[in-house]
Amino acid sequence: MYLAVYPEAPSGSLTAALIGAGHQPVPINDVADAGRKEPGIGWGAAVVELGDNPDLAIAVAGKLRDEYDLAVLIVVDRTMTTDLGDKVGFDDFLLTPVDQVELRIRLSRLGVVEVEATDDPVLRHEDLELNTATYQACLAGTPVDLTYMEYELLRFLVEHPNRVWSREQILSKVWGYDYFGGSRTVDVHVRRLRAKLGEERSSWIITVRSVGYRFG
Repeated sequence: MYLAVYPEAPSGSLTAALIGAGHQPVPINDVADAGRKEPGIGWGAAVVELGDNPDLAIAVAGKLRDEYDLAVLIVVDRTMTTDLGDKVGFDDFLLTPVDQVELRIRLSRLGVVEVEATDDPVLRHEDLELNTATYQACLAGTPVDLTYMEYELLRFLVEHPNRVWSREQILSKVWGYDYFGGSRTVDVHVRRLRAKLGEERSSWIITVRSVGYRFG
């Protein structure tokens, strides 16, 4: 299940616990970012780590709950629990250090379904592997450093090979209906992807003149 995780740079221990518990964390920068990155099947819930700015994190939690109707689990240092007494905008909380078993139980009580262990989270194309559970990309076994949107674009193309997509369709499918950027955004990300794939593999992303792009 996809979980919106705030802040955009959550602690490594939380990320590892979420993945280990069978979920797919997607870091978000703010509430609008949750809309842009929302997967087609929707969010399972939101996980908000209070961190160094607890008031801002609580505010984000409340907006995620109100605007997206999400169950919200906050992660808080045990020394800060006394500050939660008058706070609203979340459904449950988890103390650090994060215990994976407790995390799984609390998310389950919020109605979050785990990803089936039998599902293969890896998408493949020749020697490219995209792990959809960990958001890692590898070429011939070597990790490739992709930004979140570069990864999402490449993932979309790999999942829909041989079909021609217009720039507008790609913007809608990958960036979301409420994204206000122009089609130039797609061209920029395609150029960056080709560079990171390397000369031999850049031809996987084919430009269809006056239309858009095709993968395969």
